[in-house]
Amino acid sequence: MHLDVLDLRNFYYRSPIGRAAQKVIRDQLVELWPEAKGQTVVGFGFAAPLLRPFLADARRVIALMPGPQGVMPWPPGGPNVSVLCEEALWPIEAGQVDKLVLLHGLESSENPSEVLDEAWRVLGPGGRAVFIVPNRAGLWSRNDRTPFGYGRPYSLSQLEAQLRKHRFVPETAMSTLYQPPSSRKLWRRIAGLLESGGRHLPVFAAGGVLLVEATKQVNATNRTGLTERVRRPLRVLEGLAAPEPQPAPRLGGDPQRVRVAEPPGRIHRIKR
Repeated sequence: MHLDVLDLRNFYYRSPIGRAAQKVIRDQLVELWPEAKGQTVVGFGFAAPLLRPFLADARRVIALMPGPQGVMPWPPGGPNVSVLCEEALWPIEAGQVDKLVLLHGLESSENPSEVLDEAWRVLGPGGRAVFIVPNRAGLWSRNDRTPFGYGRPYSLSQLEAQLRKHRFVPETAMSTLYQPPSSRKLWRRIAGLLESGGRHLPVFAAGGVLLVEATKQVNATNRTGLTERVRRPLRVLEGLAAPEPQPAPRLGGDPQRVRVAEPPGRIHRIKR
């Protein structure tokens, strides 16, 4: 079940813990994608807080928000780029997206398979998608005071298996949000230290959020026959004269001598 767009807005823009989570995840995304000049960047779910760094250079930025969640105008103070859409019917032509971000769009959907199919459809050749979901083993998925405590959390193996099932190829996997989901001042003071130290952990169990970057898998088309036209075919008998027909045997004339169709130089006599 999707959360209401007003609850998501209040968490990410008006609460200290939400602003901290927004910054941590956005910084991780920008490190993964340092630029998007001339590209089409699309977010689905409530990915708007992560799209701001791409507004300046991207050719187009679109924030898709599913109908059950609701929509809000975004960005504040600028031309609106947010669009209300159906979960499995995005108003984007196939293969037109260069970068795609899903935040609160997969784990809260009642039809995650249809969402992944639609994500595969709109992603263009060479495009990349980042799927951001709550970590099943993390603390954030166990706290319903944050949006990461709702919906279905994933383990890394579960998310990658789901992506492969829908023709995505996982390329990079990481976790973030190592700070506890608490608004206490002590945790807020050492949040940066916890985030920097958490990156050196060898497991994903401590991070509250999983990020998996994936590419679109496209199967090669099956073609029959020659792959290309032969410009100069090989002529094995080129240069040889065409065979000439031999004359038919003569049955009339001298009855003592009849020429039979034999190799030249051999004559058979028929005696009576």
